[in-house]
Amino acid sequence: MTPQLQPVEALIFAMVTAAAVDRRITEVELSRIGSLISELPAFRDLEKDWLANEAQDCGRLLAKPDGVRRVLDLITAALPRHLRETAYVLATEVTISDLAVKDEETEFLSLLAQTLELDQLVCAALQRAARARHCTV
Repeated sequence: MTPQLQPVEALIFAMVTAAAVDRRITEVELSRIGSLISELPAFRDLEKDWLANEAQDCGRLLAKPDGVRRVLDLITAALPRHLRETAYVLATEVTISDLAVKDEETEFLSLLAQTLELDQLVCAALQRAARARHCTV
């Protein structure tokens, strides 16, 4: 039986999957996930060790055959429409945070956008905004 996620868990799964899809989560990506969780109102009520547990659960699902598809389905089922762009922008923030977006990450973002039925222009704007926030001087 496949577990169901709460919306806040789905947001975390989107970020963790974006970081893990290339089979390597960098310290920068982990740090960005942690800072997003500490900064954003959606995550206000989480306990400190909660992220580690969610990341492990997500990793176990990703390791299974067709794991990315399963995670995408869980994310979609858990998120109300008004949080779908939030999931996308959080995943984008994580992929861009190490300033080296890999092909696997780009493919995941595309799959996430399709699965969540997001407008391509909105996704392009969210990606551009995330890139702008991570530019170096």
